[in-house]
Amino acid sequence: MKKMRKYLPLIVVLISALAWAGQDKSDKGESEISFKVLKDDNGKPVRNAAVIMHNVNDKGKASAGGMELKTDAEGHASYSGLPYGKILIQVIAPGFQTYGESFDINEASKMITIKLKRPQEQYSIYKDPPTEQNPPQPK
Repeated sequence: MKKMRKYLPLIVVLISALAWAGQDKSDKGESEISFKVLKDDNGKPVRNAAVIMHNVNDKGKASAGGMELKTDAEGHASYSGLPYGKILIQVIAPGFQTYGESFDINEASKMITIKLKRPQEQYSIYKDPPTEQNPPQPK
C-alpha cells in the first residue's frame, strides 16, 4: 500500500500528460480533400493521373514521404483525414505537363480543380532558330 502511494502522483502526471497530448492532436482538425483533374484545352477529365500530396513544414520544405492517389474515369480523387496545414500537390499524367502548387488546408472539406496542359514545343540550340517575320535588311 505504501508503494502505491509513492507512485500515485507519478501515475496521475502521466495520465494527465497523455490526455493533454491527445487533446492537442484533436484540436488541429482534419480535412476531406477532393480533386478534379481536367484537360486544359477541352475540359475533359484525365483518368489515371497521379495526384501526390506532400506535407510542407514551417520552413517551406516538402516532406520526403507523400501520399499518392489515382484519378478515376471522371478525373476525381479524394482523401479523408488530411491534417490541417500547408501541402504541396503534384499531378503527373502521361502526355501532360507536370503540375505543382502549394495549398493551405484549413477547412473541413476542400475541392481543388486542376487543369493539365499539353507539353509545349521545345527549342534546341542544335536546330535552326525560328525565322523572324521581318528580318533586318543589310545596309
